[in-house]
Order: sequence, then structure tokens, then C-alpha cells
Amino acid sequence: MGAYLIYIALLLIVPLWAQSRVKSTYKKYSKVATSSMMTGAQVARKILNDNGLYDVDIHETKGMLTDHYDPRKKAVFLSSGIYHGHSMAASAVAAHEVGHAIQDAESYAFLRFRSALVPVANFGSNISFFLILAGFLMGLTELAILGVVFFGAAVLFQLVTLPVEFDASNRAMAQLVSSGVIRNNEERDTKKVLNAAAMTYVAAALVAVAELIRFILMIVASNQE
Repeated sequence: MGAYLIYIALLLIVPLWAQSRVKSTYKKYSKVATSSMMTGAQVARKILNDNGLYDVDIHETKGMLTDHYDPRKKAVFLSSGIYHGHSMAASAVAAHEVGHAIQDAESYAFLRFRSALVPVANFGSNISFFLILAGFLMGLTELAILGVVFFGAAVLFQLVTLPVEFDASNRAMAQLVSSGVIRNNEERDTKKVLNAAAMTYVAAALVAVAELIRFILMIVASNQE
């Protein structure tokens, strides 16, 4: 019973807590302007130029916290609040996404590995549950194991995402300081924004690992019956 409650907590409470923390932190620091008063788009452009990435474009995209870097298009996409915002949150998020662009330019190993895992992880996350369910319903352990293997690929993607995201945040912090976008007294609050965002990836990885362990234990238990 205790193990089951821990599993439920990981599956439901942790992701909700992480999302809540991101939203509350973003809301708080989106109201705090940086001393430089640069918009997120200006911050992104400055850091890109400082690193010689003149060919990487910056685009505004719809939604809230939908910011991302697309390595195929060599472009940084910033949500409207980040693109036009003068806040610490805007600067931190914009710099983080540019951090991925710098990783791409430097052929950062974990980013390359994660990109290579994308098709396998997408296929695995889509088909794994069907294979596992079919395996248990039909009593085909081999089919369930195959499903777990595919799900494992999706879990690996989540785990590889962690160093990619933490490294991008570290690069963002360094770039914000060296470029003069933020001052020393603003570093602490900027880190809070970056750390809150990172927690969503940690939560996703924890949930994925918990699910994988549950599936493995289910297969082991079924073989002992």
C-alpha cells in the first residue's frame, strides 16, 4: 500500500507541483523589470550575436511559455509575453532558449543524442502502452516486454533531456551576466526562474521512471503466478 501511494504521489502530485511552481515563479518575475530594460527578443538577439550566431532567427509564437529552439529551422521561438517583455522572466526564458542554439552550434553531445532519440521516443511512447496492455490481456509476456523496451526508449529521452536543459540554463545565466543584461543583484532572482522551469523536466523524468519500474514489476509478478 505504501509503495502504491508513493507511486500515485510521483505520478500526480510531483508534476502538478512543478507546473504550479513554474507558473507562480513566472507570474512573479514577469512583473519585475531588469535594469537593462531589454525585451526578451532583444536579449535573444544580443546573445546570439555575441556568440556569432547571426543566422539564427527569432520568431514570436502564440501561447504562454511555448518558447523553444528548433534545430531544424535554426530559429528561436518566443511566446508573446517573453518576446515583448522587459522582465527577469522574459530575459531568463529567452536566454535559456538561446542556450539551446549555442548547444546546437557547438554540437553539444547530449543535444545530439536527444535529437537522435526523438523518432524512437515518439514511436515508443505511442505504441508501448498498446503492446503492454495486449501482452497482459493475451498472456503474451514477450509482447509486454517488447512494449516495456519501447517505453524505455521514451524514458531514456526524458533522462537525456535533463542535462540538456540544465546545461542550457547554465549557459543562459553566464550569457546574461557577461552581456550585461542583468546585474549582480539580479542573478539570484533570475536563477529562481531558470530553476523553476528545470523542475518540470525533473518531474517528467521521475514520472517516466516510476512508470517504467511499475511495468517491469508487473511483468515480474505475472511470471511468478
